[in-house]
Amino acid sequence: MNTPAPETGAEEVHDVASLEDMPVEELSIQTIRTLAIDAIQQANSGHPGAPMALAPIAYVLSRQMRYNPRNPEWFDRDRFVLSAGHASMLLYGMLHLSGYDLPLEEIRDFRQWDSRTPGHPEHGLTAGVETTTGPLGQGIMTAVGMAMAEAHLAAVYNRPSHDIVDHFTYVVASDGDLMEGASHEAGSLAGHLRLGKLIVFYDDNRITIDGSTDLTYSDDAAGRFESYGWHVQDLGDAANDLQALNGAVDSARSETERPSLIIVRSHIGFGSPNKQDTSGVHGSPLGAEEVKLTKRAYGWPEDEHFLVPSRALEHMREAVDRGADAESEWHTRFDAYRAAHPELAEQFENALDGRLPSGWDSGLPSYDEADGPMATRKASGAALNAIADQLPWLIGGSADLAPSNNTLIEGSGDFGPDHYAGRNVRWGIREHVMAAASTGMALHGGLRPYAATFFVFTDYARPAIRLAALMRQPVIYVMTHDSIGLGEDGPTHQPIEHLAALRAMPGLRVIRPADANETVEAWREAIVRRDGPTMLVLTRQGVPVIRVDGPGRAIGLQLGAYILEDAEDADPDLILIASGSEVALALEARRVLIDSGVATRVVSMPSWEIFREQETAYQHEVLPPDVPNRLAIEAGVSLGWREWVGDAGAVIGIDSFGASAPAGELFQQYGFSVDNVVAAARRMLEGE
Repeated sequence: MNTPAPETGAEEVHDVASLEDMPVEELSIQTIRTLAIDAIQQANSGHPGAPMALAPIAYVLSRQMRYNPRNPEWFDRDRFVLSAGHASMLLYGMLHLSGYDLPLEEIRDFRQWDSRTPGHPEHGLTAGVETTTGPLGQGIMTAVGMAMAEAHLAAVYNRPSHDIVDHFTYVVASDGDLMEGASHEAGSLAGHLRLGKLIVFYDDNRITIDGSTDLTYSDDAAGRFESYGWHVQDLGDAANDLQALNGAVDSARSETERPSLIIVRSHIGFGSPNKQDTSGVHGSPLGAEEVKLTKRAYGWPEDEHFLVPSRALEHMREAVDRGADAESEWHTRFDAYRAAHPELAEQFENALDGRLPSGWDSGLPSYDEADGPMATRKASGAALNAIADQLPWLIGGSADLAPSNNTLIEGSGDFGPDHYAGRNVRWGIREHVMAAASTGMALHGGLRPYAATFFVFTDYARPAIRLAALMRQPVIYVMTHDSIGLGEDGPTHQPIEHLAALRAMPGLRVIRPADANETVEAWREAIVRRDGPTMLVLTRQGVPVIRVDGPGRAIGLQLGAYILEDAEDADPDLILIASGSEVALALEARRVLIDSGVATRVVSMPSWEIFREQETAYQHEVLPPDVPNRLAIEAGVSLGWREWVGDAGAVIGIDSFGASAPAGELFQQYGFSVDNVVAAARRMLEGE
């Protein structure tokens, strides 16, 4: 199920006489610190203060955690999330010393072009990095999703005497992480769900870029997390006390009913004679002279750079044998599990591999004209349940809008401390953590998550959606109430600029289906896609079912855009292009134009991103370059449509906020009527 990583290359290690008497634990910690100092100084860029302060915590976790450096993807490993992503050199140093495929030359190339040590950790680039972090608060939210995945999979697959899912998720978070509202959502949800396998170290160093946290922050962090239902340990000024740190981890691991917060008062830039406990060591190199002074304070050779003493490396590389033994023992247990529970074992392996069973989509519904009008959100709910019957690892939910989003899996039950096997996640009104934790589930493996809310509320989730796209994680977003068709709730709830904004996000595939059948195809495409997130943008209001057969079938959605209806026995004079609910309007307008002698083609364009991926020949077949008269129709901002209509084309869109009124009235007022479409088409044809 996993492919081992390649062996790490030759190391630049040697011994220095002055370090012979240093205890190996201290030697290892100082190695972590000085690698960070040297890498950041050489790059002339980075954040040395946190790695210098947190090296003892990293060292303790390197001994306490269960992982295999030679196979970073081993499923039952503990997960580590550096939510304080600016402290990336702390993680890189640990990965190198522990035996991951991250040679010393990559440490030397910190923050340089084409290195595997970017300024903030990036999943998929560096072996052992579980998630991309950097924007503060994202890591702790993503970690909540990892812990949720562990709890769910354990509940579904573990059996008496056969615990094949049993691991922890560890986080290092900063005071900046805890200032972010994201941490409140994460802390509240994790406490409510009683995620006992989630352990967070809070680095209370009391420094931000601006200066002391006293400028902006006076929270009682311990009281706050206790109120969420967390197990809280405040270690005080014990950041360098290995015994206290190890004891805190042991205590957290034994507390299985509550997530754990371990508060440590650290000293940013620890050991720097002139910069410790100052903002000057937060986001800038120490400087050559301060580097020497700091190394002197560590008892380290001042003129050595990127020094890795052999004793420290041998000690840290013990992780390789420990990890190999741990994974081997797990495989032995899994073999026994497979013998006792063969069907569950096969399902588990399919889930880990994301393998779709034969005929998984055979139960998807299809619709004809008599079934309409039907809201695409309703069709989405039917498709979701048909898929869920075949894919037991599909899990997700809505931010307190499940009945409106139609995202409940029937007969599954709710995910929670009394039923972690439930597949319906009740996120509450927490869009941000919903999106980030869904990414965490995908990163964890073994699950295919979906997340839902009103389309306009992607504003609350956007940073997490962006990271999912950056990491190419196959999260499915179900976003309903997609336009002014929302109606009376008014402009606060009517998405206007959102289609354009999210289409602009690299790696995110946006699909706005025209009817029930396109919605089914949208779900099929979302499930099949494994290299990034997909967003389904769905109507509140009913829309006609367009057709079930003929050349313009909904299966054309797989190509991003397709000819739905064409000019009869002639090349088109005019092409109407639309998405979502406006496709039906385009078809009505075509009938009027055809009757008046205008050869009119209608193109349904549910996904710009998919259409861009097609061969140029197909794109020109759908949108011939020699047909300049193109009119796009979409109930959102017109920005971006010029790519498809060209310089001679036009757009009927909404470049203002909406209003509160019944949906039908709004569409009329904003120009989404047959009369207005026909008039705009005629102006174009007449050269006005």
